[in-house]
Amino acid sequence: MKQNNLKVHPDDNIIVALTDLKRNDSVTSNGETIVLQDDVKAKHKFTALALPAGSEVIMYGVLVGIVQTDLPKGSLITTENVKHAANDFEVRDRKLSWNKPDTSRFEGRSFMGFHRSDGSVGTANYWLVIPMVFCENRNLEVLQESLVAPLGYGRKKKYYNHAVKLINMIREGGNEDALLNAPVFLETGEEKQDRVFPNIDGVKFLVHDGGCGGIRQDSETLCGLLAGYITHPNVAGATVLSLGCQNAQVSALQAEIKKRSPSFDKPLYILDQQTVGTEADLLSMAIKQTLAGLIQANRSERRPAPLSKLCIGLECGGSDGFSGISANPAIGYTSDLLVAMGGSVILSEFPELCGVEQNLSDRCVDTEQAARFSTLMRSYSKLADDAGSGFYMNPSPGNIKDGLITDAIKSAGAAKKGGTSPVVEVLDYPEKVSRPGLSLLCTPGNDVESTTAEVGSGANLVLFTTGLGTPTGNPIAPVVKIATNTALFNKMRDIIDINTGSIIEGEETIAEAGERILDYVISVASGETEIAAVKHGQDDFIPWKRGISL
Repeated sequence: MKQNNLKVHPDDNIIVALTDLKRNDSVTSNGETIVLQDDVKAKHKFTALALPAGSEVIMYGVLVGIVQTDLPKGSLITTENVKHAANDFEVRDRKLSWNKPDTSRFEGRSFMGFHRSDGSVGTANYWLVIPMVFCENRNLEVLQESLVAPLGYGRKKKYYNHAVKLINMIREGGNEDALLNAPVFLETGEEKQDRVFPNIDGVKFLVHDGGCGGIRQDSETLCGLLAGYITHPNVAGATVLSLGCQNAQVSALQAEIKKRSPSFDKPLYILDQQTVGTEADLLSMAIKQTLAGLIQANRSERRPAPLSKLCIGLECGGSDGFSGISANPAIGYTSDLLVAMGGSVILSEFPELCGVEQNLSDRCVDTEQAARFSTLMRSYSKLADDAGSGFYMNPSPGNIKDGLITDAIKSAGAAKKGGTSPVVEVLDYPEKVSRPGLSLLCTPGNDVESTTAEVGSGANLVLFTTGLGTPTGNPIAPVVKIATNTALFNKMRDIIDINTGSIIEGEETIAEAGERILDYVISVASGETEIAAVKHGQDDFIPWKRGISL
């Protein structure tokens, strides 16, 4: 019989419903019978014992809330009867032992990647066109119109054709009813286009609204992020457009590039509009230089690389009550596998580490890294509190609806993405990963801002878990979407790549799912499997301005 509930940690005093449960149902947990006081939907939690008002709520073995009213055994946990709470943390003795997984199944495995002169290896090969300031965004649009389709990177406009057929119905006198009841005129199949440069995956345009105005620190940080993309192993070269007078000066970008890659040797073309003169001269020169750079970049070909050359970002978005018990621990196991083989992984989203800081601090390889983590977490939390939007406000309406009713519950499950390995490095945005192993990167919990940051710090592939569904992608790094539950996977298969609902259904262990995910990662990294976000051209890019974004 399928298990209908789960007590995640022996110390927990709340239990997760794995299926919809009804009031007065008797359920068994660890040999004990509990009569439910309320209807409990799948993904939500109920009390394992009577909890008086003021009691601590424990899940994943940590404090996640405080009870507001007396709760009988078997009561549904809600935002009305439980409020967020989390333990404080301090820098103390290291706890560096970890559950190192068996990697024998992956011995000798490699992926086919693009080797760079600095020793890094890309999972893709893109050319970038980047504005130093938002004033250049229109010029990027012109370049995009001029280059993408002629180079063979355009995608079939199936919704355009759908709209044209509906508009023709209107021209022929069709009314609202005829329009609303018309069939879906979508053409099937992908339109194959001959690429001028077969070894280049695409030309990507990093449109943003920064570079000037705001505060100078935002422009300086933007230069660091853009440098992270230019020096990224998935990037062959770049064309940069500058107006000339903006805060984000080209000299600052060049300094950030040198900081990340002292021997930088990729083709890089920088054009200053106020120096060049007319728009026509600027765009003509940009097209010529970009095409010249593409000729050079096309000489790179995929070659075998060890799995230690992978750097994976760990992300979650549209999380639900199953995230912390299926998809997140599954990619946590994938993370541990990669770390054990000498690879790199990045855990970010600092507002979603609230309540598990002590565990992560204890796992830092030295007190210096632990102290830095403490400083970044406390300063970020204080800024949020000062703005009236503390970490406790992080769960979204979708999170709450699907069982994540406090930030600490969400965070304890989100941290499972980082596995159990030691933390080798704590990075502030937008610093670059410099050591193999698990790194912590200070970012907001916002899906796109955090994914953008992880890639800027060196992730050449991102594992993104979701319980509600999200199309999030990135211009240069594959973002593999992993469903926490089978219902979501079946409902949104056009944007989801992998299902871990099999864990909830008892058909697969976390370790088995983690290994399956790594097999998939190798295929994607080798260019053999095209993920949904790449197929749909989902190129999300949002720099973080270091304001209060949760």
